[in-house]
Amino acid sequence: MRLIPVALALFWGLNWPAVKIILSIFPPFTLRVLGLGSGALLLLLLAGAKRLPLLPPRSAWPGIVVGGVLAVAVFNLAVAWAQLSTSTSRAAVLTFTMPMMSALLAWLVLGERLDRRRGLALLLGACGVAVLAWPVLQAVFAGNDVAAAKGLVFPLVAAFGWAAGTVYLKRWPVAGDRIVITAWQLVVGASCALAGALIAGESFPTRGWTASVAGALSFHIILGTAVAYWLWFVLSERVSATVAALTTLMVPVVGVLGAMALVGDRPAPADWWGFAFVMAGAGLIVLNLGQRRA
Repeated sequence: MRLIPVALALFWGLNWPAVKIILSIFPPFTLRVLGLGSGALLLLLLAGAKRLPLLPPRSAWPGIVVGGVLAVAVFNLAVAWAQLSTSTSRAAVLTFTMPMMSALLAWLVLGERLDRRRGLALLLGACGVAVLAWPVLQAVFAGNDVAAAKGLVFPLVAAFGWAAGTVYLKRWPVAGDRIVITAWQLVVGASCALAGALIAGESFPTRGWTASVAGALSFHIILGTAVAYWLWFVLSERVSATVAALTTLMVPVVGVLGAMALVGDRPAPADWWGFAFVMAGAGLIVLNLGQRRA
């Protein structure tokens, strides 16, 4: 259990620069059709190899559809548009206002209370996100900067979709094997992206392919989508919605560092304070994951 947040931080964190590289030739809807659809196929093949039933019980479908729309389709599409509207590091950090949204929704829907440890972790994470998001807010407040506004709105939409999907599945758990359930939620997300691609008239790119694009796409499909989603849903069913959300505070730190190394992002000196706050908040949760939360 303790290693799941570390794996998620690496897979989802490095997935941010990977998606940025892929978007250099892929339109957003088409990318999500390929990424989510391939991830779903890999998980279904894994389920078949383990001789698991490939169709979940009928009672699971409402949760699969809602989770697939919110935590998969809304999140992934909004993230793609965010990366087209602002830098990878800013998009990664702003998207992870999700723990704060998740905590609020968990309080409203699940009646969860914040103990001192989680409250302190939430406060530290919020401070870190605020420090890292401040340059984007300055650009928005400076004067009707549409691009900056999109770079702020799309990550927040992604954060809300993820938080709402997570809390919904915690309130109304889905019966069935995690691999199969995750696969079908990815199918729902891919179907939404396919509808968007058809409406937008997007097509599969035939030019601009490089080794970096191919490598980034492979990482995105296998580790950043299939494996990471499976780990996330395993984690979210075993701990509280707030704890599950807070563990992912490590992801924007890895995402920002990965963006610096792979796509040339250069965060400002003040960003390092944000990294410190975020890592401190995530550390408080990871060290306490050994206990199951009601």
